[in-house]
Amino acid sequence: MSYKPPYEINTSILNKVAAIMKLIGRFSNTNNLSSKPLLRRKNQIKSIHSSLAIENNQLSESQVRDLINGKLVIGPQKDILEVQNAIKVYESIHEINPYNEKDLLKYHRILMSSLATDAGHYRKGQVGVFDDEKAIFMAPSADRVKELINQLYDYLNNYDENILIKSCVFHYEFEFIHPFSDGNGRMGRLFQKCLLAKEEELFYYLPVESIIKKRQQSYYDAISHSNQEGSSTIFIEFMLDAILETMHETLKQTHTETGSLTMQSKKLLSFMEEDVPYTTLELMDKVNIKSRASFKINYLDPLVKAGIVEMTHPQVPNSRNQRYIKK
Repeated sequence: MSYKPPYEINTSILNKVAAIMKLIGRFSNTNNLSSKPLLRRKNQIKSIHSSLAIENNQLSESQVRDLINGKLVIGPQKDILEVQNAIKVYESIHEINPYNEKDLLKYHRILMSSLATDAGHYRKGQVGVFDDEKAIFMAPSADRVKELINQLYDYLNNYDENILIKSCVFHYEFEFIHPFSDGNGRMGRLFQKCLLAKEEELFYYLPVESIIKKRQQSYYDAISHSNQEGSSTIFIEFMLDAILETMHETLKQTHTETGSLTMQSKKLLSFMEEDVPYTTLELMDKVNIKSRASFKINYLDPLVKAGIVEMTHPQVPNSRNQRYIKK
C-alpha cells in the first residue's frame, strides 16, 4: 500500500474543492488565459515577485518586470540574482515534471544558483525557524531527509487522491521536511503550481503566490497549526481558500479587461506601460485626440472606473499634478 501523510478530508475541504472545480468551468474560451498573453505575463510577474517577497526580497513588482524585459535595475545584488534565477525557472515552467524527484533537484539548482553553496542538493545540517533565539520549528534531521522525500514522492505518484488536495499536502509536507538548506518556501509554492497545472493548464497562469503574500501571516499560521496538530488538514483548507480567491480575482480581471471596455479604452490601454505615471496630455497624444472632454469620456474614464488605471491623486481628481497609472 502506498504511503499517505496524515490529513483528513472534511466537509469544508470537499466544499472548497467543488467550488474550485466549478470555477475552472467558468474559465471558458472567452476567459481562457492561454489566449491572453499580456495577462499571462502580468500574472507571471506577480507570481515571481510575490513568492520572493515572502522570502524578504525587496525588489518591487515593476523592478521584476524590468528584469524580465532586460532592463537595468538598481537594488541589492542578492535580490536581483534571486529574481534572475526565478525568471529562468518560470520561463521553463512548462518543462517541469513535478512528479520527478530529479526535477526537484534540477530546478532548485537553477533557483538557488550562486545563492546557496549546496544548490541542487539536499541539506547536510539541521535547519529550523527561529524567533530571535527561540526555536519555533525544527525540521527533521538531515539524515532523514532522503527517506521522507521518498515517502512524499511515493504518495505523490501512487496514492489515489484529488490533485487539488494532493498538491496542498505535497506543499505542506515539503515545508515540514525542509529538504534544502535554503529556498524551501519558493520551491514548495512552485511545485504545487506545477502539480495543479499538469491537470489544468490554467494554473500555470494563476498567481496564487500573490494571495499567499497578501495573507502571509495566515500562511505561516496554517503551517504552524498543522505542525502542532501533526496533520496538514488546516493547511489544505488555507491553500484551497487561496486558490479560490486567486481564481475569483482573475475572473474579475479578465471580465473587466475584455467585457466592459470601449474600443477606445482598449486602444489607450494598449499604449500604456504598467506602473508608468502619465499626464492627461501625454495620453491624449498617444491616441491622437485633441478634445479633452471626449478623451475623458470615451477613453480614460472607463479605465479608471474599472480599476485598471489609477489616479495618483484620487482625492483631487482635477489636480494639476494628476497622473494616471496602469496597474
